[in-house]
Amino acid sequence: MVTAFVLIQVQDKKVRELAEQLLGFAGVTEVHVVAGEYDIVAVVRVADNHDLSDLITRRIVPAPGVGRTKTLFSLECHSTYALEALFGSG
Repeated sequence: MVTAFVLIQVQDKKVRELAEQLLGFAGVTEVHVVAGEYDIVAVVRVADNHDLSDLITRRIVPAPGVGRTKTLFSLECHSTYALEALFGSG
């Protein structure tokens, strides 16, 4: 499983509309509206880097309202939740 955090600057400030749209994309498990340089952080959990690339380049970046994005890849995860059980394949 690949986990990434996609930071998104929103054009036209239609933050809530874009947040709802992002939740409809397979692989987007959480959407956080944040303050600062970016407006939204989308948490993405997919099977591999190919799926991540496809989701970002074909779904997220072309979505209406998306301005600039920055993607952060998770190298390790430390959590009190059993994330593999929640999001793992199988």
